[in-house]
Amino acid sequence: MDRRSFLALAPSRNKKAPVKAARTLSGLAPYTGPWNTAQVVHLLKRAMFGAAVPDVNYFKGLGMDAAVDALLNFADTTPAPPINNYQNDEADPEIAAGASWVMSAPIADNDDLENARRQSFKAWWLGLMVNQPRSMREKMTLFWHNHFATEAVTIKDARYVYNHNTVLRQHALGNFKALTKAVTLEPGMLVYLNGYLNEKTAADENYARELLELFTCGKGEMSQYTEEDVRAAARVLTGYRINPTTITSFFDATKHDITNKEFSAFLFNRVISGRTGPDGTKELDELLNVIFQQEEVAKYLCRRFYRFFVYYEIDDATETNVITPLAQIFRTNNYEIKPLLSALFKSEHFYDPLNMSCLIKSPIDFSVGLCREFGVQFPSVTTDYMAAYGAWSIVQQAAANQQQNIGDPPLVSGWEAYFQEPQFHELWINTDTYPKRNMYSDQMITSGISRSGGTIVIDPMAFAEMLSAPEDPIQLRDESLSILHRMDVSAEVKEALRKILLSDQDMDYYWTTAWNAYMADKSNMMAREVVHGRLQSFYKYIMDLSEYQLS
Repeated sequence: MDRRSFLALAPSRNKKAPVKAARTLSGLAPYTGPWNTAQVVHLLKRAMFGAAVPDVNYFKGLGMDAAVDALLNFADTTPAPPINNYQNDEADPEIAAGASWVMSAPIADNDDLENARRQSFKAWWLGLMVNQPRSMREKMTLFWHNHFATEAVTIKDARYVYNHNTVLRQHALGNFKALTKAVTLEPGMLVYLNGYLNEKTAADENYARELLELFTCGKGEMSQYTEEDVRAAARVLTGYRINPTTITSFFDATKHDITNKEFSAFLFNRVISGRTGPDGTKELDELLNVIFQQEEVAKYLCRRFYRFFVYYEIDDATETNVITPLAQIFRTNNYEIKPLLSALFKSEHFYDPLNMSCLIKSPIDFSVGLCREFGVQFPSVTTDYMAAYGAWSIVQQAAANQQQNIGDPPLVSGWEAYFQEPQFHELWINTDTYPKRNMYSDQMITSGISRSGGTIVIDPMAFAEMLSAPEDPIQLRDESLSILHRMDVSAEVKEALRKILLSDQDMDYYWTTAWNAYMADKSNMMAREVVHGRLQSFYKYIMDLSEYQLS
């Protein structure tokens, strides 16, 4: 897709276009080019949510290798859990207002309360995205949420929803095989794909099928697992149950199929011997060992990473120069995630100009990234948790309105934009979602948005003050574009932006004089309003441009 053509919603866009033999020939050789604002912003917009000015300055000073290392290596801390922020709307007999509900007793037949807790979870998760440290953890948690997709509305129990998210976060940059096992056994997934109903007298194939088709081997031409493999895997997975009091899973040997399980040639004709008693749990480890010996697992996962972080189209050159060697790195490192991402984010291919400004922002990238890049101030959760959760909910709901409702992807395969050929990320933009994006950004730069006592609004003066020379209209314009856009705009657009700052005058000093007057006395409301009005129009114009939709 041409970078400027994504808004041209012609009927022909639903037809699969022929794939070019070589969009670019770059590969995994280490990147040795310049390390300037363009490269730093590109890395941060892909690895985090938005490129905040302080982060750009910080990572620019590190150099490329150290910047990538810093994003991949971080303190393994567990954030404070979500709390009861809904007491005024839905009485919770178990949990006091402001206290966490994640370890509460099971709720009996109270759909309204479960829904309130699930909304609390979504606001909390959005808050972690907005307040993310300088690491990839939150972006990777979203990646795994799309890969190991579950729907909160189907799981129902908010405690299980939270636990599933915690598993993804804890393993976000760890070992993929360990993550797969953890997801297989955690209560949220056991509910979502009926694993807790799987037993020897009635094997349920739901999870086994998705384990092979969506989570490990994929369904490409080289993924040739069989229906017999699905049935055998389902029998391996019989007997796992959930304890709703401890919010954990356990193995019930009396429900386990103890017969031998035979697999196809694709899985090396392996036979997993049936086991009795507690030893039945060893069959899961054997199953994963068999699956992860298949080379297609590494290639499938590398394609998923590539489409999420680089570009949706994988042509023959990319398969040869990027996917195949990346998969070898993945396998050589026993499916550790960090070495894979390190090689990708330090490669000449990642910083290839053809791979910059070529992705349409997902709704989460758009909505959260806007807040982070403009430095939007949120209420403190420690002093006013109701206002904080209300403000986080504003952003969460904005992304949901744009068709990315975290916690509730539409399919077990995640959001279509990450897998549906031939449109892929073009699906984020349509006649419904594009106006909603503009409405959100317009509100944020003008009146702001309020909920539950929390208000969020862009302060254009605060953003301008973070830049190197806000008194210079040319430098202010160009530096703002370098942070907020990923591709250049026309000379006509640049001139229109300059004229907004000059209030349609010709000489640059009209802006410089206004800015300096404001900085000299910020209590002067007249001087403030002059600058504020021009900057509001200036940044609104920038966000209304189609280029703002690109990452």
